[in-house]
Amino acid sequence: MELKYNGITIRNARIEDAKQLCNWWNNGSIMLHAGYPNGLGTTIEKVAGEIKEESDETMRRHIILFDDIAIGEMNYRNIGNKTCEIGIKICDTDMQNKGLGKIILSLFIEGLFNEFGYEKILLNTNLNNKRAQHVYEQLGFRKIKINVDSWRDQLGNLQSSVDYELTKPNFVYYL
Repeated sequence: MELKYNGITIRNARIEDAKQLCNWWNNGSIMLHAGYPNGLGTTIEKVAGEIKEESDETMRRHIILFDDIAIGEMNYRNIGNKTCEIGIKICDTDMQNKGLGKIILSLFIEGLFNEFGYEKILLNTNLNNKRAQHVYEQLGFRKIKINVDSWRDQLGNLQSSVDYELTKPNFVYYL
């Protein structure tokens, strides 16, 4: 999938993106919200191998570019019954809080619904990530469950999360 809108490009991750993904994923400040304050500790070789195994039918990572500069990543995973689960990270802190998340997600979600035929999209986020929750709810995602103290982060701290779902009729398109 390759999607473009006003300087934003979302494209399939390539083997040569493994280094950038590894840099982001091993950075504790970027991965803190996902429960990895020490980063993932992964290798370029491992990430490249995972990218090589991906397919449109099962799971695919994407690179988010703004004016041809990588600023983040997103992914989807097919979980069956025309449903997928997504994730997004704008990793370049200079590009956060600029309204790009809503635009990027609109572009991506439209592609998942219209190009891939998904009927439902799921995601979850840390309960403390109010900024992300606000964006998801603006796009039409509905909060379906709060998971209190449901997992421990890398440091052993209990964390809570919130599960969301979006169906095509409820999607609010922002482009």
